[in-house]
Amino acid sequence: MLSASLKYADLIKSEAKRLGFSFCGFSKAEFLEDEAKPLENWLNKKMHGEMAYMANHFDKRLDPRLLVPGAKTVVSLLYNYFPHQEIREEQDGLKISKYAYGEDYHHVVKDKLKALSVFMQEEIGEVNGRAFVDSAPVLDKAWAKRAGLGWIGKNTNLINKGHGSFFFIAEVIIDLELPPDGPVKDHCGTCTACIDACPTEAIVSPYVVDGSKCISYFTIELKKEIPSEYQSKLDQWVFGCDVCQDVCPWNRFSKPHAEPLFAVKNELIGQSAAEWLDMTEDVFDDLARKSPISRTGLEGMKRNILAATGQL
Repeated sequence: MLSASLKYADLIKSEAKRLGFSFCGFSKAEFLEDEAKPLENWLNKKMHGEMAYMANHFDKRLDPRLLVPGAKTVVSLLYNYFPHQEIREEQDGLKISKYAYGEDYHHVVKDKLKALSVFMQEEIGEVNGRAFVDSAPVLDKAWAKRAGLGWIGKNTNLINKGHGSFFFIAEVIIDLELPPDGPVKDHCGTCTACIDACPTEAIVSPYVVDGSKCISYFTIELKKEIPSEYQSKLDQWVFGCDVCQDVCPWNRFSKPHAEPLFAVKNELIGQSAAEWLDMTEDVFDDLARKSPISRTGLEGMKRNILAATGQL
């Protein structure tokens, strides 16, 4: 039985690599006991801000068997999005998070997970489960850590020792038992680069981020006006923020991705603040089609630009 499980594990990892995933690992589908209390405390302190969905399905976030009945293994995967070039608008210095340079990762990665699921059915047999890409109550970083794909750094991002942290994390939770890959050691050491660099001091202590103070929260999740005390601290970020990753020493090992769909959209290059602010809904809809920036809507993007350039 063990030899069969090892064979299946090798098959799945090999196919994941062929599909473009950088890393694939397995962990036992069980209750995340170590994460329960920290998650409860984080929610009780309202660090999720107005992201009400974070407080929903508490039990399901901690136990994948409640999401997928009969689940035995969480297959965790990393998909690289580190770009070949960075968007830096020379005229206004506006910045967009690297993950939003190309097509929406939800669709790109989900299609590959579907292909992986089909592969398991064809090569292994009746394997039941569900695929997730940042769209369900799954603690993806905790599972990736358990699967040995990296450790969770002081900025709460998953960090891979040889390749950094610019990855999308995905899972396939299945009813097939596979040998788990153990966790790896935390290599943050005494480094506090991410804590020191955060413009809004959102990393309130090592391994704890107050989401309600994060620039990504202000520019993407928050639908109201950005609080006045934080507008001058946006550091020209108008969609998301990469500061705590950009300063992380481990990201000197990041390598450009090989996904054509993540190539920088030409329409995002060269837009000045004035051009964004004069943009019509039709133009924005065309620019934002299949792009993560569609999440803010045009009015949200204009709000972010006004705040980041000190015009609010």
